[in-house]
Amino acid sequence: MTVDVILPCLDEAPALPWVLERMPAGFRPIVVDNGSTDGSAKIASNLGAQVVVEPAAGFGAACFTGLRAATSDVVCFMDCDGSLDPRDLPLVATPVLDGEADLVLGARHPTEAGAWPIHARFANRALAWLMARRVGGQVRDLGPMRCARREALLELGVTDRRFGWPLEMVVRAAAAGWRIVEVPVSYAPRIGRSKVTGTLRGTARAVFDMARVMS
Repeated sequence: MTVDVILPCLDEAPALPWVLERMPAGFRPIVVDNGSTDGSAKIASNLGAQVVVEPAAGFGAACFTGLRAATSDVVCFMDCDGSLDPRDLPLVATPVLDGEADLVLGARHPTEAGAWPIHARFANRALAWLMARRVGGQVRDLGPMRCARREALLELGVTDRRFGWPLEMVVRAAAAGWRIVEVPVSYAPRIGRSKVTGTLRGTARAVFDMARVMS
């Protein structure tokens, strides 16, 4: 079975070759260009990825556009900045493909010092703890590598179009009684300039968006 992999993209030209060349067999990349000015879309297309454009700024907007463009029954999401290894995708997809889980989250494990800045790690743990209290169960990471069935995701009706998208997906899935599991995935320093977790401002913006989902 082919699995579509949705890759929201904003100026990731340095990382795209590494990411796309490591895509496992059976996993089809869909790069959602979200306003890049560095030629990311052309690079992705030249490397064989399907490219769709989402002009409205926002991580959730790009993810939703990719979800609508996907045609496979099972879809994965992951960042395309080189911090996540596409070779981990089968670990995340297998429980869904085998019918053992409805939503699989990749719990990030840094491969070296500095891969996950302390301020971003603390914010992630705090949000995961708050979410676990709200929905029950134990979630360690709101990681961007994840997998679920496409139609079921569309039926969840996730409305956030910014950085609250990943958290709202988990909250709605839990409320719908989905089986949510985590599997470990590697997490390395991103390639190129960080726009979110590598900066205090970017992390604060993401936390603010996610806090709105929890309110």
